[in-house]
Amino acid sequence: MGTINAALSLISQALDADQAGLNVISNNVANASTTGYTEEKSAFKENSSINIDGVQYGTGATQVGPVSQRDKVLEQRLNQQQQLASASSSRLTALETLQSTFSTSTSTSSSTSAGSIGTDLTDFFDSFSSLEASPTSNSLRQEVLTSAKTLSGDVSSAALSLESQKSELDQQAASVTTQVNALTTDLAKVNQEIQSQSSDSDAGTLEDQRQEYLSELSKLIGINQVTTEDNGISVTTTDGQLLVSGGNSVTLTMGTVSGVTHFFLGSNDVTDDLTSGGGELGGLLTVRDQDIPSATASLDQLAYSVSTQVNTLNNAGTDLNGNTSDAGNIFNEPTEVSGSSLAMSVVMTDPNSIAAASSSEGTGDSSNAEAMAALASSTIVDGATPENYYSNFVTSLGSTVSSVESENTAEEASVTQLQSQVDSISGVNLNDEASALTVLERSYEAASQVFSILNEMMASAINLGEETTVS
Repeated sequence: MGTINAALSLISQALDADQAGLNVISNNVANASTTGYTEEKSAFKENSSINIDGVQYGTGATQVGPVSQRDKVLEQRLNQQQQLASASSSRLTALETLQSTFSTSTSTSSSTSAGSIGTDLTDFFDSFSSLEASPTSNSLRQEVLTSAKTLSGDVSSAALSLESQKSELDQQAASVTTQVNALTTDLAKVNQEIQSQSSDSDAGTLEDQRQEYLSELSKLIGINQVTTEDNGISVTTTDGQLLVSGGNSVTLTMGTVSGVTHFFLGSNDVTDDLTSGGGELGGLLTVRDQDIPSATASLDQLAYSVSTQVNTLNNAGTDLNGNTSDAGNIFNEPTEVSGSSLAMSVVMTDPNSIAAASSSEGTGDSSNAEAMAALASSTIVDGATPENYYSNFVTSLGSTVSSVESENTAEEASVTQLQSQVDSISGVNLNDEASALTVLERSYEAASQVFSILNEMMASAINLGEETTVS
């Protein structure tokens, strides 16, 4: 009777284990389309055997809980690649906006034309060439001032557009910061749950949730993660500044330093760390702090050189009013290179003040107009002619955009590849589930059949070997 009871106990455990396995498969199938869900597989453990008269007898198996199928190293690699792809994507979008500023800078003149600064430079210096033929012509003198206003208007408009874009990037950065703080708070909460409930075992859906938060966070900023005791993690910036530790998170804040928005974790300024770390915020800050300042500096140099050189020559000649060596400035005189593009404007209102003649000739002379026209082919802007300098700048910007675009394409492809690898390990494959279901179904049927046989044997034993129908 003891042997039969032991067998009944073994089969009962087998049925329970198979049922638990069927429940795991059912859960996998139900979550096959759930974003972030990781496939679980049943884990069975052999029970300790017993020794009777020197013979070892098995005591069955017990399911010790489903185990999530994940590769944490691969998941971290995916997060790191997402940081790079997200950074280049946000930078590319901002750079394309930056590039459009110089392809069609909106003119500030009363006409509705959209002019190119390169064309404006050509038109401006050509107006002096036209003035050479008839230096006393009022209409040609007015054309000089008109083309000067178009040029200065487009330059200052482009500079203003750059400042506006920096403000927009600040707003986007603030939005990203809000998302980062929400995610780190959620991460700390689920981290604490995992440590308290599954400190030495698979956390199942809680682990899925934590990985989902980490994935979303890595798209926003550059992060590193380290596994700690009790199945917890610590999350830092790429430079090691703490974001999450156990059940605690550190709030990312914003503040102004020298007129520029900076980012802080506690009292630590982490702006440079976040800029180089990756993620959407890294891409935004790279454009704000590197690409736009570089473009502004180039525009400033162009405005400064053209304004000062033209003003110097105009004051060196004789205007139509007979003024010699003090005819006045055509453009606003810049005091330094920085800020010259935003401040560029035409201050001359009287076309007679254009000094077309040299200081030693009468008002009908055109040698000074010729000299100002010759500035177009003079290397007055950082060793280059004005048009070549601007052309080189636009070409360099286009090259940067193309480079970032290629970089982003490669990184997105890498993300896709890594995601496929993760899915092959962690995703639910319905064909595999169907196969596992068949195995468990057969096991359950076999255990049920053994149970029926033991039930008949028990009935026969109770009735002293008489054949008895068992219902």
